[in-house]
Amino acid sequence: MLARSLANLNRRRANPDENQGGFTLIELLVVVIIIGILAAIAIPVYLGIQNNAKDASVKSDLTNAKTAIIAVQTTTGTMPATNAVASSIPNMVANGFTQGIHTGVIKYALGGTTAAPTFCITSVSTTGAIFYVTDVLGATATTAATLPAGCTP
Repeated sequence: MLARSLANLNRRRANPDENQGGFTLIELLVVVIIIGILAAIAIPVYLGIQNNAKDASVKSDLTNAKTAIIAVQTTTGTMPATNAVASSIPNMVANGFTQGIHTGVIKYALGGTTAAPTFCITSVSTTGAIFYVTDVLGATATTAATLPAGCTP
């Protein structure tokens, strides 16, 4: 038994290229095709996740702007003037306002009455989605046609 195993081992040592083959061209092509199919599935999913992250950044910036507007009102006793770009409103940055790179111009509009003021803050994401936040609503996705009265994209 040992002699037979040693004979087989010696035969393999004498002829190392025997029964040593690489992959065939067909096998390599199949692997390339499978990788291509997986990439075709994964890339759109990845891009969708990126767009969702950009939109979430805009929602966060709008909520942050809402908090800063309320802080300005609390500090000064009055709501900021109407139809302003949020970054130009005095004391906004001091009250925590920031704006990410995926958020377009953040517009602020004052409405309601002096006794019961309302406001709307809007912005457009780099993905093209329109978002707004009001004094009573959180960040909401919408279209230009369905924005509340007084809000402008």
